[in-house]
Amino acid sequence: MTTIGILGAGQLGRMMALAGYPLGLSFRFLDPAAGSPAGQLAPQNTANYTDEAVLEQFARQVDLVTYEFENVPVQAARFLADRVPVFPPPQALEAAQDRIKEKSLFRSLGIATPAFAPIDSPTDFQPALRLTGLPAVLKTRRLGYDGKGQRLVHSAAELGTAAEELGRRDLILEEFVAFERELSILAVRGRALESGLSPQVAFYPLVENHHREGVLRLTLAPAPHLHPGQQEKAESLARAVLERLDYCGVLAIELFERRGELLANEMAPRVHNSGHWTIEGAPTSQFANHLRAGLGWPLGLTSAQGFAAMINLIGSAPPASDILDIPEAHLHLYAKAPRPGRKIGHINLVAPGEAELRQAIGRLRQRLDIPELARYNQTTRMEI
Repeated sequence: MTTIGILGAGQLGRMMALAGYPLGLSFRFLDPAAGSPAGQLAPQNTANYTDEAVLEQFARQVDLVTYEFENVPVQAARFLADRVPVFPPPQALEAAQDRIKEKSLFRSLGIATPAFAPIDSPTDFQPALRLTGLPAVLKTRRLGYDGKGQRLVHSAAELGTAAEELGRRDLILEEFVAFERELSILAVRGRALESGLSPQVAFYPLVENHHREGVLRLTLAPAPHLHPGQQEKAESLARAVLERLDYCGVLAIELFERRGELLANEMAPRVHNSGHWTIEGAPTSQFANHLRAGLGWPLGLTSAQGFAAMINLIGSAPPASDILDIPEAHLHLYAKAPRPGRKIGHINLVAPGEAELRQAIGRLRQRLDIPELARYNQTTRMEI
């Protein structure tokens, strides 16, 4: 039996294991936090990611390694890659961990991004502002997620204050983009186990994402009202990143839509929250395809099966019975204790048509106090 090692034992690792067990796979996790969501499903090595003795042992226990979040230390991925196949490759992890490297990669491939500039000292303020204009967004170059580590600034004075709050060095100033909506594309690239064969590549439909306080609340799949050629454009830019990084596995790229143009915001070298709808909404989930890619198996179909909405449950979860009497609803809980701001689970709604999906959203919003659902327009796409 093939054993997949996963760095990180959160909900993404848990969902990978749930997708992999029907395929005859076994799993082992490495995570410094005891009692993690995935630890209920498979053995977990509880230790720091940089403990080389533990990494050595972990490599002997598994046949290949992946990770569920992009803040795994690159040195840990490289250490393991010298002993066992690791996917996505460490160079993808390294590029995604630093916003400057990430956007520079996009630019080198001809992919449009918001204007950006590094900030390492107050002497960088004025040159950076000339590039980005105001307002602008100051971010940490590393470890930012779910809206953490960033500040919106409207003046040079605010920039100075925000830089002090975020730590002065290793920052990036980005143009504030007044986008119409955020989209994301999930791509998956396999392994070519025979020389001379090109890896298989597949793409899920573009989806539309809605955030509040920096946290994803709602995904609509496929994204409604796309402009002609937007799916093909998104696939083209994702393919360029896959090929440059010699990628294997699922890659998510978040995009801003502005006047029909797509701007790359950031990427995640892993399965992604905006792809959770695929569990019931596509023939092959992102989790199953990520595993199939790493194993060199044929990729599954990625088309949408009807219309789907994914709703994150933040802070607490409703009684299961309140959700499961909605025929289109699928409830996924992560075995995590309730806590303000914490992702506890998600709900997938899947319907054969847009009208049926709107009706299901209407029934759900009667049960849940989620503003994104309350703002759903009954005849057009979500109001932004």
